[in-house]
Amino acid sequence: MAAKPHAAGRDPFGWHLGMMSGTSLDGVDAALVETDGERLGRLGASLTVPLPSGLRRRLRALMERAETLAADAPELVSAEAELTVLHAEAAKAVIARAGVAAGEVRAIGFHGQTLLHRPKARRTWQIGDARALAAATGLPVVHDFRSADVAAGGEGAPLVPLFHAALLCQAERPIAVLNLGGVGNVTFLGLGGELLAFDTGPGNALLDDWTLRHTGHAYDSGGRLAASGRADEAVLERLLAHPYFARTPPKSLDRLDFREAAGQAGLDRLAPADGAATLAAFTARAVAAALPHLPSPPRRWVVCGGGRHNRAILRCLVEALGAPVSTAEDEGWDGDAIEAQAFAFLAARSLRGLPLSLPGTTGVPRPMPGGRVVLPHTA
Repeated sequence: MAAKPHAAGRDPFGWHLGMMSGTSLDGVDAALVETDGERLGRLGASLTVPLPSGLRRRLRALMERAETLAADAPELVSAEAELTVLHAEAAKAVIARAGVAAGEVRAIGFHGQTLLHRPKARRTWQIGDARALAAATGLPVVHDFRSADVAAGGEGAPLVPLFHAALLCQAERPIAVLNLGGVGNVTFLGLGGELLAFDTGPGNALLDDWTLRHTGHAYDSGGRLAASGRADEAVLERLLAHPYFARTPPKSLDRLDFREAAGQAGLDRLAPADGAATLAAFTARAVAAALPHLPSPPRRWVVCGGGRHNRAILRCLVEALGAPVSTAEDEGWDGDAIEAQAFAFLAARSLRGLPLSLPGTTGVPRPMPGGRVVLPHTA
């Protein structure tokens, strides 16, 4: 059922648990946040449970087939069940780590795993069994955060900007937060209170896939492979000619949207290190290509998501943006927990009927609430 406001007279401020499994397929992030969806209190314990390599491979294969995949396909049902068990284990573990009684947690914000994101076709697909998660944890579960936005004509992404704005409510503006997961997205906070967000281009996805194919490792740890190579400017020029960069926001991407373009640009003719260097530079220059779409140049950029660990990408960002670049940790944040924290925040908003997305963040026609709730006793 659709999420409903908290019962009248009950203070909605309290602990909420957010959970995120991103398109980088590295693990399930879980984090506790004390919030009512407007105010932020304590940012509590967080952890990441890595995806088993077999499950990662199966989910990656499901993404490849998602356009034509049946919702009851046995391989999908099996992967979804295993993914949900992993979420339940992560939820219990982070509550135990925090020393918070399970009864003190108001709800779980459960994003699930995105298999397909096609907002122009009014379709976005996240898997994960909310009923099973509610039954396993004994907690209300808010899920299906994107569908209402997409159904109303929005992009359905990014959804984290309202949380970024809450984190940076006292920061000097204009400022930008750059999240580098499988896809990159920017949140711009302007001097006049403007809140604008959109996907910038590839984050880690292309580089992760390239690294896996050429080295057998799931990602370029620390950016060492990219740092040992040299970016190919001709390939970069062809990649940056992609029509996505000229599109006016709001706009969003699927993890696989640039794969064909990378092949056509001649990336496969490069040596492994040079290809990695080219993809690291592409991620950074895609962010720079977003600058003309912002109301004004940000004074500084804060980078979160797994891409902040890649020193080659960070170096390219400094070169491409011409502004100070810091990481989430420089702000005192846990950069591995931010998206999970965001879905705790959004769960609290959903339960109060508050908007999860705005015209400036997803292009939805009006501020749009969303999410559906499953109660443990109905699971």
